[in-house]
Amino acid sequence: MIRENFEKNMLELQNKMGEMVDLTVAAMEKAFKALEEQDMVLALAVIEEDSSIDDLENEINQMAIWLMAKEQPVARDLRRIISMIKMSSNIERIADFAVNTAKATIRISKTDSILAKTSLVEMKNISMDMLKKSMTAFIEEDIALAKAVGELDDKVDQKNHENYAVLTDYLKESPQDIEQTLQLLFINRFVERAADHITNMAESTAYFIKGQLFDLN
Repeated sequence: MIRENFEKNMLELQNKMGEMVDLTVAAMEKAFKALEEQDMVLALAVIEEDSSIDDLENEINQMAIWLMAKEQPVARDLRRIISMIKMSSNIERIADFAVNTAKATIRISKTDSILAKTSLVEMKNISMDMLKKSMTAFIEEDIALAKAVGELDDKVDQKNHENYAVLTDYLKESPQDIEQTLQLLFINRFVERAADHITNMAESTAYFIKGQLFDLN
């Protein structure tokens, strides 16, 4: 019975983390839709809705600490809880990058977009695929999938370098578009950093499964 209650609490923690992932993916998708459509109202919605993700992270941390104090888990159970604490922190940071993207969209405001000159949307798509895969890897305890997330990070890094080159070259040719170009460079950085945090999540999953630290970057 004690073990059954413990597993029930662990499942609740996992479900909260899954909810964080779903909200974060939605936030990033909304932020990019706002960017593509130059929709200021949608961009503001992304910023306003971020508090729900912060609240979930706090709930996870409080519940995890309570579980560790009450159950005093060891070995695999302890690794599982520690991994969820670390992963929820990473998810919260990824959500912050969605907010930063929305803020950058507002700073760009309504102007002729040069977004199509970049592969920022594709870069975002890869990173959100990584985020979903990292959550699946944790739930299914799939070490191969966790490693695949790390491999996808290489694609994001490649897009990051390509976008940087495209945008800096464009800025030299069209200095009058400095504000938009700089904001897109920031967004490029936000997505690249988001992918790094997702890779950290995959490393936490690998730690939980194997009991040793992995460097998937």
